Amino acid sequence: MSVPAGVPETVPRPPTPLLVAAVLVALQGVGLVVLAVVGLLDVVSSRVEVGVSVAVFFAVYGATLLACAWALTRRHGWARGPVLLTQLIQLGIAWNVRGNLLLAVPLAVVALVTLVAVLQPASIRALLGEPEDAAPAG
Repeated sequence: MSVPAGVPETVPRPPTPLLVAAVLVALQGVGLVVLAVVGLLDVVSSRVEVGVSVAVFFAVYGATLLACAWALTRRHGWARGPVLLTQLIQLGIAWNVRGNLLLAVPLAVVALVTLVAVLQPASIRALLGEPEDAAPAG
């Protein structure tokens, strides 16, 4: 069924786990953009190139995660790969900073919750464009 011209096409509401993942990914994206700004404010004159390049990296990565969060809410499957990869990287970072539990535990919890949310059958069906009432294959 096509939508008449001038009428916005509605996107079905994503399943709750996918919304949870989108919120957490958006928070990660905002965190990276904040790190980029803080990095720019902390650039020292002897290392301008390094400081600016790190800030640009964090800003681009953060913006990408924000785009992925938006895409998850719109049920776009392309966002799944970058989101899953980010969570695996974040688990590695959490492991590396495990001596600081105030940092490691939240990093690990957010990554694990996001992984579980994105890998839920309802989330996978939504990202594949299958109807919500479709029964899982197998």
